[in-house]
Amino acid sequence: MIITKTPLRISFAGGGTDLPDYYRVNGGAVVSAGINKYIYITVNPKFDNKIRVSYSNTEIVDEVQELNHELVRECLQMVGIHGGIEITSIADIPSGTGLGSSSTFTVGLLNALYSHVGERVSAHELAEKACEIEINVLKHPIGKQDQFAAAYGGMNYFEFHKDESVLQERIFLDDTNARKMRQKLVLFYTGMTRSADSVLQEQKKNTASRLEVLDEMKHQAEKMHHDLISEGFGESFASTLHQGWIYKQSLASTITNDQISQYYQAAMDAGAKGGKLLGAGGGGFLLFYCDEQNQEALEKAIGLRRVEFHVSLSGTRVIFNG
Repeated sequence: MIITKTPLRISFAGGGTDLPDYYRVNGGAVVSAGINKYIYITVNPKFDNKIRVSYSNTEIVDEVQELNHELVRECLQMVGIHGGIEITSIADIPSGTGLGSSSTFTVGLLNALYSHVGERVSAHELAEKACEIEINVLKHPIGKQDQFAAAYGGMNYFEFHKDESVLQERIFLDDTNARKMRQKLVLFYTGMTRSADSVLQEQKKNTASRLEVLDEMKHQAEKMHHDLISEGFGESFASTLHQGWIYKQSLASTITNDQISQYYQAAMDAGAKGGKLLGAGGGGFLLFYCDEQNQEALEKAIGLRRVEFHVSLSGTRVIFNG
């Protein structure tokens, strides 16, 4: 049996510039971090030659092509496994909540399957293979940041180049700044889930007319990277979050709604200094920068469930092989 553990992610700046329609024109940049919320994949040989996949549904099929779960189907075909396997998945957080769960699943599954057949594949290769499946094979209207965040873990600056290459640079914070980050970033679950594809389809359509906005969002990621390296974690981080949220809302009409906007304004009125809705939009998690003395007021003002988190230093990894 093989078990992999792969982190979900929080994107801080530059989200949207990792979409092919943008980075193939101007190059993209993102600052993001893997967090201590995970997807676990188990892969086990099956006695007969069938394929059993258990997620929210259970499928038992004779041929890979018969699988309804398209990510599992394409991962099996990429690795060259045609039968005699059982796959299960467990997630700490529901899908459709803005933490990159689909790509995290794909990276974790590829890691498990390659381990199952005895092949060692680097984090960078796993991310590239996951992008190949999701973007090129399945034609999902998504970007590249989630796959790379899941593969590498930790806090990173990514550049997405016109030639399809990706630069990864780890952002290291000293103990003081890492502690400040844990203390001042607060995460709330809105209770709303959605498919990112519908939001991203509209954003994709609007890309050509929003290039200037996306340019600013890319510059924000570059600035956040520079500030974290040179100054550490501070209030410039909060202002970048807030400005990025303003920019992001102009990319598609479905990114926010009246309820999310009310939550956001209530948080700012209660003392938050910046924030954003995570993921493509339309639901999921709200992230805020808020000083400790205002966090109780913030929680009362928005009335949502707070979810504790910290940065996960490891990307996808095999935690059991036996």
